[in-house]
Amino acid sequence: IYYPERVVNQMQLKGMATDDWQRVAIYRLVQICKVVSSKYTRSKVRKKMPPEFAYIIDELLHVDYNDDNKRVYYSEIIRSIIDIRVGDKFIIALCELIQNLTIDNLHIIGDIFDRGPRADIIMEELYKDLERRIESSPPGLCPVDMARAFLELCHAQTCGKCVPCRIGLGQLNGFIKDVLDGNATMETLDIMEQTALSIMESADCAIGYEAAHTVYKGLIGYRDDYVEHIKNGRCTCTYSQPVPCVSLCPAHVDVPGYVALVGEGRYKDAVRLIRKDNPFPTTCGFICEHPCEARCRRNMMDDAINIRGLKRVAADFAGEVEPPACAPSTGKRIAVLGGGPGGLSAAYYLQLMGHQTTVYEMLPKLGGMLRYGIPNYRLPKERLEEDVNAILKTGVEVKYGLKIGTDITIQQLQKEYDAVLITIGASTDKKLGLEGEDAEGIFSAVQFLRNVGQNIIMDLTGKEVAVIGGGNVTMDVVRTAKRLGAKKVSAVYRRRAADMTALPIEIEGAVAEGIEMQTLKAPASLDVDENHHIKGIYVTPQMISAINNGRASIKPTGEEDVYIPCDVLVVAVGQNIETKHFEEAGIPVSRGKIVTKSNGSIENLPGVFAGGDCASGPASVIKAIAAAKVAAANIDEYLGYRHEISCDVEIPEAHLDDRTPCGRVNLTEREASERVKDWEGCENCMTEKEAKQEAGRCLRCDHFGYGIFKGGREKIW
Repeated sequence: IYYPERVVNQMQLKGMATDDWQRVAIYRLVQICKVVSSKYTRSKVRKKMPPEFAYIIDELLHVDYNDDNKRVYYSEIIRSIIDIRVGDKFIIALCELIQNLTIDNLHIIGDIFDRGPRADIIMEELYKDLERRIESSPPGLCPVDMARAFLELCHAQTCGKCVPCRIGLGQLNGFIKDVLDGNATMETLDIMEQTALSIMESADCAIGYEAAHTVYKGLIGYRDDYVEHIKNGRCTCTYSQPVPCVSLCPAHVDVPGYVALVGEGRYKDAVRLIRKDNPFPTTCGFICEHPCEARCRRNMMDDAINIRGLKRVAADFAGEVEPPACAPSTGKRIAVLGGGPGGLSAAYYLQLMGHQTTVYEMLPKLGGMLRYGIPNYRLPKERLEEDVNAILKTGVEVKYGLKIGTDITIQQLQKEYDAVLITIGASTDKKLGLEGEDAEGIFSAVQFLRNVGQNIIMDLTGKEVAVIGGGNVTMDVVRTAKRLGAKKVSAVYRRRAADMTALPIEIEGAVAEGIEMQTLKAPASLDVDENHHIKGIYVTPQMISAINNGRASIKPTGEEDVYIPCDVLVVAVGQNIETKHFEEAGIPVSRGKIVTKSNGSIENLPGVFAGGDCASGPASVIKAIAAAKVAAANIDEYLGYRHEISCDVEIPEAHLDDRTPCGRVNLTEREASERVKDWEGCENCMTEKEAKQEAGRCLRCDHFGYGIFKGGREKIW
């Protein structure tokens, strides 16, 4: 059907003209209808065939090829349905088209055979379908089983005309099933590789080639997984949490639960449920990176649920929510070093377990980088106070203005407390390593943002500011500099904008506020005047090069360095922790991080634990909270207890009504021209109506599960 040359040859044999492509098109459709008609004739369900379709078949089988009007009429039909697959969908679409066809919209088409091959079109559909399914699946799926699923998907779409697709893909699928069932040998892998290569070389269309190529790449890329199945009869990839959004959340917050509660308007209960795993519901409603949305099963229909937005709704509409009651006192005392999100989260859960916790913070207020590193326009500080106050209401004590190594030592804390937890964040900066980096006018991102957080405001009116980096911190700095009155602000990054580690929404927000993105420019040298003040920076133009580990590398273009003038230069290329005192105290440090055992304890220092950025390196807020949960549980067990954190909120029953495709509700922002003038919050919260609609899009995987997987939730930890 899809090879016009064959149709032309047949028409020549029948003595038909070949210069009229409409006649060829009609002939094609006649052949299609003959096939479909015979299928329905043989079928037991012939009586269900729409009468309109029977009429169209009869018309096409008896069409006069020399009648110009009929040629026009049926060529329009062909033009409209040429990309629809033959089958039931074809029949329905054809009937609907005939019913709505009028003489006013008929026109003779040109060369209808210029359309792309059907196989390529189907292949693209397969890729998109598989991409959506993979995107919305939980981590830990077996790659061998994924290869099998893709192979079967492709095999089902082959036309069956060529042996490589019809027979070869079936053989490959049989081999993979043998591997999964434990019936394969190492020789099977060699046969699979040879078969895949043979199909790649001889398949007539993209379906056969791409399916075999996927298997071939897998045999090379994750051969260990095949070997594990063959030799040990097991899969190396497993996961314990079947709900994708919960499994992707580092803190394993009960996402479907609080989304359902928001949908019911039970905002206080939603906040209580979130606090079971995350004591910063308000803060995360503003600034969480929402990794949970990446694998939302709703992606298979339209788009992921706006999980962060619904968390924001819960926090905004709930008002003040009292923390749960603490367990009876154990008499144990615990010191927590650092009042950032990790330290406060650990203190919160330890206090709920009945241990008296004291937080040591070197700055005047709690919050760490949440307060002194994230600008007010992203996280209003009065909203941060809501979470901090709820934590302090549990009975957590705080000692301000004490710095470890200067005002107090680890040894002193060991003697005074039953356990010590180190949760200092990454509060020092990394250097560029260029000569003159100590010049006036050059700041680290940490120092720059901390000054603003402490109301030490720098007047940048009329000045040019350059910021080196491409992460979220860089975006915070450039947008802060703009609000401080800078005439021009540039973000200088050595890779492409697409390679920036900052969230896309942060980059878009910066560009909307007038920030210039100078990409593919690597810092080369600094220009410092006679007063030892920064004047500008020379950057080396870069170009994209080979892809390494899935990311495009860069190399110099060979052009001359470009000069970027600036009055202020901010370096935002990474953060470190202060390790000097810990090394002096005998705490092992490697590559700027504290070395711990698997349970977070420190070798040769009984009762001393470390967690968060200082042990794992700089990470997001939600990862710091997750690390704090683990540390709190380990300390509780070290002290001889096994307390459990739970929540008695009843989750609404899942509704059985259909979930029809529906667009995602995104949070809106204030106009860029207005928000850049002040420090008020940028994002607007959803309305209650929007929140109810968005919560209603949730497929409730916790209740229904999906496929062969069960639903369920973790009620305690």
